[in-house]
Amino acid sequence: PIIWHSPDPRFVLPPAEVHISGTMKKILKKKRFALTIDRQFEDVIHACATTRRPRQNGTWITDDMEEAYIELHRLGWAHSIEAHLEGTDGPLAGGFYGVSIGAMFFGESMFSKEPDASKAVFIPFAMTLASLGFRLIDSQVYTDHVSSLGGREMARADYLTLLAEAVAMPGRKGSWTDLEQVASSV
Repeated sequence: PIIWHSPDPRFVLPPAEVHISGTMKKILKKKRFALTIDRQFEDVIHACATTRRPRQNGTWITDDMEEAYIELHRLGWAHSIEAHLEGTDGPLAGGFYGVSIGAMFFGESMFSKEPDASKAVFIPFAMTLASLGFRLIDSQVYTDHVSSLGGREMARADYLTLLAEAVAMPGRKGSWTDLEQVASSV
């Protein structure tokens, strides 16, 4: 069965508040990872579904859910952010995907084949969302990974109020490949 969660508190990250550690500043400066957007959605979601994670047995991303998110991507609602080694045509080193409605980005899952790959593209992506007026990146539940980037808990009542405002705002439906240059220059 598909399980729906509405945790209280909700774990969120306001894009304008993304935290960049000293270590990540050095990694970003070296430009070890190249960022692309919406170029390899199917590869990203499949990697999220199949990458082994410590202290977890399997994944919540079933084949049916993978197909549904691929359809949402085809319709312009779901987006992937990819980290590559050796330039934008290099091998996929990490990434994440989510759904965008209005001024909200709902992060669904991320993976990393190389240390710091997902963070190295999450940070400039969050900064790009902030420049576009996005209100929140919703991570649903606490993770150490998102916490290290500035994620915090928000009471469900406050979240639902902000959610209603944010999804009513104009959004960006369709491919986001045009955001690559903006995010890569951050």
